[in-house]
Amino acid sequence: MGGSSKTRQKGLSHYLEDAIPKLVLAPTFLAALIFIYGFILWTTWISITQSELLPNYKIAAGYKITEKALERMRNDGVPATVLEKLQALEEQDLTNKKSKLLRDVKKRIGSEQSRKYKELILKHSYTRDPLFQYRKLFNSDRWMVALRNLLIFGCLFIALCIALGLSLAIFLDQRIRIEGAIRTIYLYPMALSFIVTGAAWKWILTPDLGVERLVRNLGFAGFTFDWLVNSKMSIYTVVIAAVWQSTGFVLALFLAGLRGIDDAIIKAAQVDGASLPRIYWRIIIPSLRPVFLSAMIILSHIAIKSFDLVMVLTRGGPGYSSDLPATFMYAFAFNRGRLGFGAASAMMMFFAVMAIIIPYLYSELGKTRYA
Repeated sequence: MGGSSKTRQKGLSHYLEDAIPKLVLAPTFLAALIFIYGFILWTTWISITQSELLPNYKIAAGYKITEKALERMRNDGVPATVLEKLQALEEQDLTNKKSKLLRDVKKRIGSEQSRKYKELILKHSYTRDPLFQYRKLFNSDRWMVALRNLLIFGCLFIALCIALGLSLAIFLDQRIRIEGAIRTIYLYPMALSFIVTGAAWKWILTPDLGVERLVRNLGFAGFTFDWLVNSKMSIYTVVIAAVWQSTGFVLALFLAGLRGIDDAIIKAAQVDGASLPRIYWRIIIPSLRPVFLSAMIILSHIAIKSFDLVMVLTRGGPGYSSDLPATFMYAFAFNRGRLGFGAASAMMMFFAVMAIIIPYLYSELGKTRYA
């Protein structure tokens, strides 16, 4: 009797040991499921609707003169002369207002023909278009500016962070005396948020206040540095601030990679007569390929989702000259009440991040599988 009681107690204790961690993690897992993956799915759905200030859960649909609509009208007996005039309306966007379409049709074919073929035009021009917001997105000049800025910002940000981080890591790898102090100085910006970084660099780069005023006080009265208020140069101020913030992180990655290389390989190369620059170029740097890949993945992710730094430093201006996709999405979804349009831009950012992360995960999982 006592033995069976002990067995039950042991079984209960084993069950609790197995169940308690799951119960503790369950709320976190449920919250992640709802507030991360649930909202990704919600944003995806909103992006295929015509949501404006408030969500509208019906797939984008409305009236639009298309080639297929004209063909169906021709089959139903609409004269070719009328169809030729309606072809000019193919360039117009989808609209969910009958009155707007009929007003445009009336201008093209006249009031008499408009009344005569009204029902056929409305019947055949009604369509569902889940990609409506995406079409509008890529026809938007501001979105194209945001993409161009992302390309400029991303390429310069990643290249400069990696170049400076690797150079500093090689310098510190020489076991210099003040390594600890230099490492602390370059890692310090990592402790700051992008909001603090943006505020500091805004003060430094503001004309008549920061760098420009300092240089003028040194006697160079004609010196100007107006990148922050210059629409052609404002995106480069974002690059400067972001590189200052993130170089220390890349330095830490490369320094860890350098310290992980076997000294025996370097000593063997030195015995063979290889110079130190040649050892770094031929042996050490190629050995850091995994670090390069990790740095590029992380920096690409930072570049794509950059928002707070731009909002504090330039607010996307002057005008929208320094807009990035994240600031574009915020402006349209929350400031202009075009929720579906903003959701479409958010999904494009999501697809861009996935295009970077999925191949990386596939590569890493493949290495683990065949290791």
